[in-house]
Order: sequence, then C-alpha cells, then structure tokens
Amino acid sequence: MNYYKVGTIVNTQGLQGEVRVLSVTDFADERYKKNAELALFDKQDQFVKILKIKTHRKQKNLDIIKFDGLYSINDVEKYRDYSLKIAAEDRAELESDDEFYYDDIIGLTVIEDGVEIGKVKEILQPGANDVWVIKRKGKKDLLLPFIESVVLSVDIAGNCVTVEVPQGLDD
Repeated sequence: MNYYKVGTIVNTQGLQGEVRVLSVTDFADERYKKNAELALFDKQDQFVKILKIKTHRKQKNLDIIKFDGLYSINDVEKYRDYSLKIAAEDRAELESDDEFYYDDIIGLTVIEDGVEIGKVKEILQPGANDVWVIKRKGKKDLLLPFIESVVLSVDIAGNCVTVEVPQGLDD
C-alpha cells in the first residue's frame, strides 16, 4: 500500500500526550479531524502503527495533536521526528489541473529554454507563495517562486516542469 506524508512530529506538547506536528498538507482540518486515522512511520521510513486522532488544534504554524491511547509525554516522546502519513485511497481529489501534490512535483526535471537546469528537491512554504528548491549539478540550489510568470507549465506525466528564471534570481 502507498502512503503519503502529511506531517512530521517535531516535539511533544505538555505532559498529557500531545505532539507538535509540522504539516505538509493543505488539508490539515480534514487530515487531523477527530477519529481520522494516520499511519506512523519511523525515522527510517518503516511503518510503525496506525494512530487515531483524539483532538487537534492549531498553534502558530504547528498542529497540536492528541492520539487515542497515548495519555502522557512518556507515551509520545519516542515518536519525535517520526512521519505521519495517509493511505493513498484517503488522498483527496484535486479540484483543477493547476493543483498538485508536493510529492508529484518533487523529483521532476526542471527545464528552461529546452535545457535541463536541475530537479525539484523540495518545496518550501515561506509565505505568499511556495518556493521550489531546484538541485543543480555543480551549482548551489536555485530557489524558484511558484508563480505564473516563473513556472510556465507542469507536466506530471512527462516528468518535467518548464520555467523561466527571472533575471537576477540566479546570481
């Protein structure tokens, strides 16, 4: 079965078994609603167990989650840096062709003027728009904003992204 990452447990919260989760999902309210199930994966990306959400709340840029059956800090502290994932069949359908899941984008070949410039390494969420980190051979990573004038087309089936790097961005 395929699983897709929705967040990482980055720390504990208080003494009652809550955890702080750094999410990588745009559907946090759906993913972390009461009784939703998430798969827990360890640091080596090995399946550990299924966890059921008991409570969820937002705190700044983190999601605070309590799971059924985990009642104290001692129950959850061993899960620090573990990943929370959803099963493939629980993934929501995207509403338009202009929407993508991060894991569909990461690894795509980035092309400018017909020349490969690198591959999408990760996606950052600093504020107004996402920023794609492009891994290049022999050069430092390039940070590209995900805006219409920079990312011209995304071809998931063709495994590539066509971009126009703004002048001065690659200095």
